[in-house]
Amino acid sequence: MAANPTKPPSVLPGAQGRDGGLRGRLWVAFVLQIAAISVATLLSVYGAWVVLRDVLIQNALMQEAQHYWERLAVDPGAEVPDTYNMHGYLGRDGDLASVPASLREFLPRSYHAVTLRGASALVYVSEPDPARHPGLQGRLYLVFEQEQVDRLALWFGFVPLTMVLAVIYITTWLTYRVSRRAVSPVIWLAGQVRAFDPKKPDLASLEPGSLPADADEDIQVLAGAIHSFASRLEEFIERERNFTRDASHELRSPITVIKVAADILLEEEALSEFGRRSAQRIRRAIRDMEALIEAFLILAREADVGLPEEDFVVGELIEEEVERAQDLVQGKPVEVRYVREADFALHAPPRVLAVMVSNLLRNACLYTTEGAVTVTLGRDFVRVEDTGPGMSEEVLDKVGRLPFFRGDQATARGGHGVGLTIVRRLSDRFGWPVEMSSRLGVGTRATIRFPSPQPL
Repeated sequence: MAANPTKPPSVLPGAQGRDGGLRGRLWVAFVLQIAAISVATLLSVYGAWVVLRDVLIQNALMQEAQHYWERLAVDPGAEVPDTYNMHGYLGRDGDLASVPASLREFLPRSYHAVTLRGASALVYVSEPDPARHPGLQGRLYLVFEQEQVDRLALWFGFVPLTMVLAVIYITTWLTYRVSRRAVSPVIWLAGQVRAFDPKKPDLASLEPGSLPADADEDIQVLAGAIHSFASRLEEFIERERNFTRDASHELRSPITVIKVAADILLEEEALSEFGRRSAQRIRRAIRDMEALIEAFLILAREADVGLPEEDFVVGELIEEEVERAQDLVQGKPVEVRYVREADFALHAPPRVLAVMVSNLLRNACLYTTEGAVTVTLGRDFVRVEDTGPGMSEEVLDKVGRLPFFRGDQATARGGHGVGLTIVRRLSDRFGWPVEMSSRLGVGTRATIRFPSPQPL
C-alpha cells in the first residue's frame, strides 16, 4: 500500500472556470430569469387570446342573437346581422336552404370553431326562447371571422410582447455584463488562492496592490485579509520546520546518552539487584520516550513526515515489536504471543507502523496483570488483544478521541493518556483505519486495517 500523507490541494468551489464558477452561475441565473419571464409572458398573451376568443366573443354573439330574436318578434322582416366581422344565417320552419351546408349539422345553443370558405371562424347557433317569444320559430347562425380575433391578438398582444421581451433581453444582457465585471476581481482572487502553495508561498500574488484596477473596496479588504492569513501561515510553517528539526536533534541526543549509560550499568557485574531493576526501568522508559518523541515529530509535520518510504514486510516488523514488548511484562504472569496467520508488505515509512504497534502493545502490557497479550497478523490487518480489565462503552468512546483522557485503570497504572491518541492520529494520517472494542472484565481488542496490502 502506498501511504500518501500529503493531501492534494483543495479546489475552491466556484473557481473552476466559467462553467462551474461565479460567471457560469451568473449566466445560468440570467438565462433562467429570461426563460421564466418569456414563458410567463407568452402564457399571459395566450391566455388573453383564449379569453378574447372563447369568452368575450362568445358572450357578444349570445347577446347579438338575443337582440336579434327580440327585433324579429317585433318586426318579422328584420334582417339578420351582417357586418364586416360577423355574418348571420336564418332558417325558418325547418327550411335551412339559406344556411351553408357546413353549418346545418350544428345543434342550437352551441358554440363552435369551424373552417368556412377556407378561413377559420367562430359559430354560435341559437333558437328563440319559447317563454319570451311564443310562436316564434327558426334557427339563427352567427359566424364571426376568427381572422379578426387573430389580428387583434397580434396587434394588441404579440407586438407589445415582442417589444417588452426585447427590452427585457437587452436589460438583462447589460445587467449580466455589469455583474460579470463586478465579480471579475473575486474570480481573479479565487484563482490566486487556488494556485497558492503553502510549501512554496508567493505572497506577492496576494498583495492588495496586485488586484485588478476595477476591484472595489470590499475586494481589497478581502485580499488584505487573505494576504495576512497567508503571511501568518508561512510563519507557522517555518516555525514548525524549525521545531521539528531542532527537537529531532536536541531531544534525541540526551536520550541516546541516557540509553547508553543504562546499557553500561546493566553490564556492570557488581551492580546490585535493585540497581539492575532500576537500570532496566530506565531503559524501558527511554524506549517509550523514543517512541513518543518519534510519534510527536511525525504528527507535528504538516505534510512530509521526514521518514523514508520503502517496501517492507509487516510480519518482520511486528516480530521485532513483540520481542521488544517482552520487557514490559517482566515480573508479571503475562505472556506476549505472536500469531502470524498471513503476511503482506507495505510501501510506507516502517517507523510509523512500528510506533502504532508499539503504543498498542505498551497499553496492552501496562493494563494486563495476568493472562496474555496476543498480536495477530492477518491477510490485511494487525490485531492486538489482551486479557486486561477492559473498558466500558463510555470510556472506550473517549479513549483515543480526547487527548490525555485516562480511565480509572490508566490512572492506577500510571498511564499518560496519549498512546491511543497517537495511534488514532497516525491512523487518520496514513489511511489505516483502527477498530477498537472492549468488554469490562474480559479485555480489549485493537485492529489496524490496511485497505491495499501487497500480498507476498
